[in-house]
Amino acid sequence: MANELPQVVTIAGVDSDGSAGAQADLHSFFMRGTYGALILTAAVAGNSYGIQDSTLMPLDFIDHQFDALAADLHIRAAKTGMLADSAMIEAVAKNLKKYDFGPLVLDPVISTKHGNMLLETSAFDTLKKVLIPMATVITPNFYEAEHLTGLKLDDDAAIIQAAEQIRAMGAKNVVLKGRHDSDEQTQVRDYVLLENGKHFWLTGPYFPTTRKNGTGDTLSAVITAELGKGTDLEDAIRLAKHFVDTAIANEIPVGHKFGPINHWANAIVQPSFTATSDD
Repeated sequence: MANELPQVVTIAGVDSDGSAGAQADLHSFFMRGTYGALILTAAVAGNSYGIQDSTLMPLDFIDHQFDALAADLHIRAAKTGMLADSAMIEAVAKNLKKYDFGPLVLDPVISTKHGNMLLETSAFDTLKKVLIPMATVITPNFYEAEHLTGLKLDDDAAIIQAAEQIRAMGAKNVVLKGRHDSDEQTQVRDYVLLENGKHFWLTGPYFPTTRKNGTGDTLSAVITAELGKGTDLEDAIRLAKHFVDTAIANEIPVGHKFGPINHWANAIVQPSFTATSDD
């Protein structure tokens, strides 16, 4: 029967080197046994050294992509990536209200690890007011959480406060990803705040490597795939943490500087929910 295979969609940009954005999402969807569709928002000219150029898709083209998928596929979960400006955010939100694409995983892509801004400063308020209240789960990284809240996340108390502040913006669940940018680290700790009141830290190893492009995309994409299959949200988050750790730990020699993570390692190392919780 048509559309029995779980189908999910990423609403994101594409990177020309394939390391992040929609390509990382689609790799993740495939590895988690779902069919991945794409609503293209932008195209980025870049490589492992950085981003050289980018262009946005016309807003009517965004509408047409939503229309096409809704007319044919059964999308069971959706995630967002690069949206860039207020007009794009408004267009995506309008279509997500028009069509039921299931739970929404919001990856608030604001800047890259290269320092390139991917969301206009003027779009922060639109993101907060329009899209965050629609999110089933939001997955900001450390720096994105600082941008969204205006807080300096110097300690655990500040991180917890930021997660609570982001949830107060309307997101049902928050996964605030910890820093992983210092070779003095031995662990990466993510803070999870769930709608049911449960909150905990997910702790995983720190890997001293520059091959980490696409980690945030992958985490949110695995959560999306699992929600599309009907997996409980907490289990989806724990599995996604393990998936990303495995992909970082097993490097692939692609690019010269900031290379991609290895999604295919998860075909060999089976998920076992080994990420620890220090509740």
